[in-house]
Amino acid sequence: MNEVHKFLFEGLPVRGIIVRLTDAWTEILERRRANTATGPWAPPVAELLGEMAAAGALMQSNIKFNGALVLQIYGDGPVKVAVAEVQQDLALRVTAKVVGEVPASARLPDMVNVHNQGRCAITLDPRDKLPGQQPYQGVVPLHGDQRERIDRLSDVLEHYMLQSEQLDTRLVLAADEKVAAGLLIQRLPIEGEGNLAGSMVSQANEDEIGRNEDFNRIATLAASLTRQELLELDVDTILRRLFWEERLMRFPPQNPRFDCSCSRERVAGMLRGLGREEAESILAERGDIEVGCDFCGRQYRFDAVDAAQLFASPGDQPPGSATVQ
Repeated sequence: MNEVHKFLFEGLPVRGIIVRLTDAWTEILERRRANTATGPWAPPVAELLGEMAAAGALMQSNIKFNGALVLQIYGDGPVKVAVAEVQQDLALRVTAKVVGEVPASARLPDMVNVHNQGRCAITLDPRDKLPGQQPYQGVVPLHGDQRERIDRLSDVLEHYMLQSEQLDTRLVLAADEKVAAGLLIQRLPIEGEGNLAGSMVSQANEDEIGRNEDFNRIATLAASLTRQELLELDVDTILRRLFWEERLMRFPPQNPRFDCSCSRERVAGMLRGLGREEAESILAERGDIEVGCDFCGRQYRFDAVDAAQLFASPGDQPPGSATVQ
């Protein structure tokens, strides 16, 4: 079961979201294991991607955005890039490019930030772009202000959200071979549309809230959640154990799912981008062109006839000839 639950702390400028991915996450791992060209990810890589999938779902559900949220880690270690993409309807997919071995004991810096050159990028790519409109992208380094070692993805993303949104955030993330999960707690501004608690926050409390005392208390409770608890306990139990003294206003759950947007048409467009000469070179060497999707493992095969159709103008195709789907 895949679920995202959003909630507010009544009377306080604090909101929360909890995500739990089971079916979607295990399908991603099974597809990767079934891909004979790549094989399964090493456990530390799979854990990183699971945390990225959970974090991407949390961030996408936290904003009102018609398009894709893409969370990327660019590394200078064996993991060159790791990607989690989450659509507006919470359809998600992940992948990683890994060069070399990743030890079972590897942490985030060992995989992606060996020489402090790693970067985390969050891109908001609108579904319906206006002419000339570019996706928004924010980038943060994978180290602290004093270049101290950062071992957790959650620390990187907390820093990003404080820098980009000027809102304090606490994140708890975890993933194993069965579950990818996350908890987000965020302080809201006292005034304006961002204050989802609305009139329930009194002006008399403004000074106290301005010192973040309520957020700090709730964030401390959230930080007490262990990795095993996040992976093993259901959503209701987690919220009851952490916030049993708080009044929560909960919203109807959303249901993330695995879905890949790859298609034969998109692959055909990529091949056209390579050019006729490059495509013909591959055909001469291999007899056909086979392209595998890094996200879902689906294979797309183009023979010489298919390739000829890719580069033929509409008037060159014989009546009734097939087009690339």
